[in-house]
Amino acid sequence: MSLQFVSAKNTKWDCVSLGDVMLRLDPGDTRIRTAREFKVWEGGGEYNVSRGLKAVFGMRTSHVCGFVENEIGQLLLNLINQGGVDVSHSPWKPFDGIGHETRIGLNFTERGFGVRGALGAVDRAHAASAQIKPGEINWEKIFVEEKTTWFHTGGIYTSLSANTPKVMMEAFTQARKNKAIISYDMNFRPSLWKFSGGGEVALNRNREMVSQVDVLVGGVEDFQLSLGMKLNGMKENLPSLSADNFAEAIPQVLKEFPNLKMIASTLRTPHTATKNDWSGVVWYEGELVKAREYKDLEIYDRVGGGDGFVSGLIYSLINGLSLERGVNLGVACGALAMTTPGDSCTASKSEVEKLADGGNARTER
Repeated sequence: MSLQFVSAKNTKWDCVSLGDVMLRLDPGDTRIRTAREFKVWEGGGEYNVSRGLKAVFGMRTSHVCGFVENEIGQLLLNLINQGGVDVSHSPWKPFDGIGHETRIGLNFTERGFGVRGALGAVDRAHAASAQIKPGEINWEKIFVEEKTTWFHTGGIYTSLSANTPKVMMEAFTQARKNKAIISYDMNFRPSLWKFSGGGEVALNRNREMVSQVDVLVGGVEDFQLSLGMKLNGMKENLPSLSADNFAEAIPQVLKEFPNLKMIASTLRTPHTATKNDWSGVVWYEGELVKAREYKDLEIYDRVGGGDGFVSGLIYSLINGLSLERGVNLGVACGALAMTTPGDSCTASKSEVEKLADGGNARTER
């Protein structure tokens, strides 16, 4: 089965995404536990994809999340506006004075260095995006009146509350009716599922979502813990996914989810927090295509690398580029995203294309 795209001439959006956006508090070169100051960014797995599509590739994107009617909600809106992603469909929730019912989530993230891995600590209970209820988003306006070529969401949003899978299913129904491509990044985060019910709930919810989508994105934890795949050579300590392991997973995944038309994954082998081997692989129409590998890629901030990969891949597919070009642009975008602080890729389209074509870090003047 091949992907069939709605023409851009008939759509307002190239991509619409759904997911929580948090304030990321970055302690810079120090640690969360000893920090005296933090730099603030906005970020969220699903949102990062739309931001990359807009800021790097110039695509028309909109994101659906929740805001709170206070100064913190305004701060988040202003940060999002700097990236150019539309949020006009996102509801604003009243503030109760202390954030007991609704608030903006916080994501404390330290980058790691050498033998010390990156570390994230989230504080996101009662997030406004998790409070969105079925029937609250006008999906008919998004998919019928305005129309979009692509819809992207993922496992992070699935985990946040009992409401979020229902909201997602509403979006899937309208997206399918109006022939938008649906992608889902499983993005398994063990900490997010502790409150939601643990591994069994994660497995059931993710499998339900994956049964509805066209394009699946995932890594080693996702195939095992989100889908329950048993792969040779994969142990409980969850080693890095290889192209061989990915190829092995494809028949299992397709047998259980025949609705899938494309499956993609980043390939990361961390030697230290600041040096990783980095690549990506895509299965489509029976063909397996692996991107160029970046050996000992120097990492400044690893958050957002996978989202950059998805941005580059979606851009390429919508614009009719080859699968090989798409996976290489995706890997290049993800690599560049990890060279700067924050969740988002700050590279230009020309920089991504240059790296994908084999360019290097020679100074440009």
